[in-house]
Amino acid sequence: MMNVDMRTLSRILASLLIVLALNGHAASGAPVDYVNPYMGNISHLLKPTYPTVHLPYGMLRFYPNRGSHVEGKVNGLPLIVVNHRENSCFTLSATQEADGRLHRVMRTDWDNEQITPYYYRSDLDQQRVVAEFSPSHHSAIVRLQFIESQPGFVILDAGHGDLKVTGRQVVGHQDTWGGVKVFLYAEFDQSPQAAGVLRDNHMDAMFTHSHGDHASVVMRYAGRSTVVMRYAVSLISVDQARANFQAEVAGKSLDQVKELGRKAWNDELGKIEVDGGTAGDRVVFYTSLYRCLERPVCISEQGRYFCPADHQVHSDEGHPFYTDDWLWDTYRATHPLRVLLDPDRETDIILSLMRTAEHDPRHWFPTFPAVTGDSRRMNCNHGVAVVADAWAKGLRGFDLAAAYDYCRRGIEEKTLAPWSSHEATWLDTFYRDHGYIPALHPGEQETVPGVNGWEKRQAVAVTLGTSYDQWCLSQIATALGRTDDARHYLRCSYNYRNLFNTTTSFFHPKDKDGQWIEPFDYKFAGGIGARDYYDENNGWTYRWDVQHNPADLIALMGGREAFVRNLDQTFDEALGTERYNFYHQLPDQTGNVGQFTMGNEPSMHIPYLYNYAGQPWKTQKRVRDLVHQWFRNDLMGVPGDEDGGGLSGFVVFSMMGFYPVTPGIAAYNLGSPFFTATRIHLPGGKVLCIKAPKASEQAKYIVGATVNGKRCDRPWFAHDDVAHGGTIVLDMSVRHTLWGSGAAAVPPSSQPCPQP
Repeated sequence: MMNVDMRTLSRILASLLIVLALNGHAASGAPVDYVNPYMGNISHLLKPTYPTVHLPYGMLRFYPNRGSHVEGKVNGLPLIVVNHRENSCFTLSATQEADGRLHRVMRTDWDNEQITPYYYRSDLDQQRVVAEFSPSHHSAIVRLQFIESQPGFVILDAGHGDLKVTGRQVVGHQDTWGGVKVFLYAEFDQSPQAAGVLRDNHMDAMFTHSHGDHASVVMRYAGRSTVVMRYAVSLISVDQARANFQAEVAGKSLDQVKELGRKAWNDELGKIEVDGGTAGDRVVFYTSLYRCLERPVCISEQGRYFCPADHQVHSDEGHPFYTDDWLWDTYRATHPLRVLLDPDRETDIILSLMRTAEHDPRHWFPTFPAVTGDSRRMNCNHGVAVVADAWAKGLRGFDLAAAYDYCRRGIEEKTLAPWSSHEATWLDTFYRDHGYIPALHPGEQETVPGVNGWEKRQAVAVTLGTSYDQWCLSQIATALGRTDDARHYLRCSYNYRNLFNTTTSFFHPKDKDGQWIEPFDYKFAGGIGARDYYDENNGWTYRWDVQHNPADLIALMGGREAFVRNLDQTFDEALGTERYNFYHQLPDQTGNVGQFTMGNEPSMHIPYLYNYAGQPWKTQKRVRDLVHQWFRNDLMGVPGDEDGGGLSGFVVFSMMGFYPVTPGIAAYNLGSPFFTATRIHLPGGKVLCIKAPKASEQAKYIVGATVNGKRCDRPWFAHDDVAHGGTIVLDMSVRHTLWGSGAAAVPPSSQPCPQP
């Protein structure tokens, strides 16, 4: 018999378990059963994914409160995650500890955990409690089973806030970031034996109202009992939380809410059906689609919403209000995916962004809107791309002129300095006058107000990104018939040229006097995250950051052959130092293939650029390889910070076989389909079918195509070809041909290029 060490045996057994699990998924056939919330829960370097339980776009989101998947303890159960990933409200703990010492948040072992998008179950071993959870939109049901005979305690903690327990009810609020309050209304299915506030690690039944720091209340129940808590939250008031409770969970059992949640997920995920591919491919695909449906969150509550911009309550006028949208990441693929799948919801999301600007005293279009206000994270103002893309693809349910004004204000009046809400400064005047952000020399001190001391100027990244944003403004101005504005912003859209170094064919920082920063290393210059000049990624990534005009970038690099050589070199170029040194300086640049980084959003369009240079087979190979290399059905199966659906949108599009390289242009680049058939259910009962009957892991190359029955010899198709349904048939082969390589076959780019 072959000798096998224990580590190898463990890996074999783990693989067998995964295969068995996938076979179970395949047997059920329901899309939600392919979702693996644990995928990516251990990060390579950055934030992991979180196994989040929620309804699609639901305001109430839950995940076990632990530092990482490998941590053996859980810190209570948060009842709502309200802002990004780090901020939760109202922690619930349950315990049967024999010594009776209670804590605001009980830190306990967990075991036998089960998580689906709509249900959570875990044994809290140390406490001898079984906890279950299932959510609705603003509410949820928790079921607690106390295993032992001694009394069980339920602790609700509001951090800094206010809680009051009366009989079977608990009401109150928790203060969170930005002066925002989250309100709670909860009912237990039975009265406790006793109740009070938590004081000195014990229940004090003399008081039932806890407020200020460490607001916590306690209820005691009999051992060997099952206790059900139904609750709802609100950003408006306790009364609204009670109304949400009555509308969603009053009179319902946990199992009923669980089934409603399962149906809601199958309805959303089922908008895309796939045939063929491996079981692992399906898990990666539907898990990625699940991640795209986590944000933005709908915070409308029965026709009203609390607006983070002005802290007032407004009527939503029949259009639900959404926030918590990570626009720097999601404009690239997540928003375009929704334009195709769910244009009415995308319209409501754009209306929400516009309302945020309307209620902002400065009327700036948001850049990173959250439940607690626009955090102005990252760089540039890519919300304008969301507007331009939606309009280009036929969405008409919003006032384009108003959206244009808000977007223009956000770009012209707010400083372009990253992570800043400061008004425009000398830096912005310089950009308007000279067409680039001036960079500092190494060691030169920053003197411009509004520049974040950690994030720096990001001079090249901001110049390139703003060039794209201004191209988007030019497209909107054209649609509005504002020819002078359109001409002005189109000229600005070529500002990236001001930093193109013809000697190196890289985008290179210049100082305020127009001199290159020298000496310069495109891998390592710029400090941590290369933030002095780029952002999170080095010069090799930003070499390709001209989403709106690949045709001009090809011309700048000297033509197709030089462009392809440079692309090839990006995937082949060594890190240039030991891995620990590389990632110490560039921790966001994960998922490397050479200098290409699959783990960060500015890279996502890069493998599709071969289509613009007459070698589409290289796009097809690269996309196939990258998805299989870096997105897998396991705990480390996501290569970087997932960012609110940012990376997942790339996976969903790429596995279907196409991708929106330029939001704002109503066209899609073809890649390589992972499935033999994909059916996308569009509004009005229309269906877009992508058929690739020969597709397989080996047969990744397109050698022929038809779009709606017409022969297609180009590696792209128009949005109008598929917006109302249609059929794309792709003939696949294990060997590539010259299909799609002709000079006339290139995907659309910006308008004809004026001379540099």
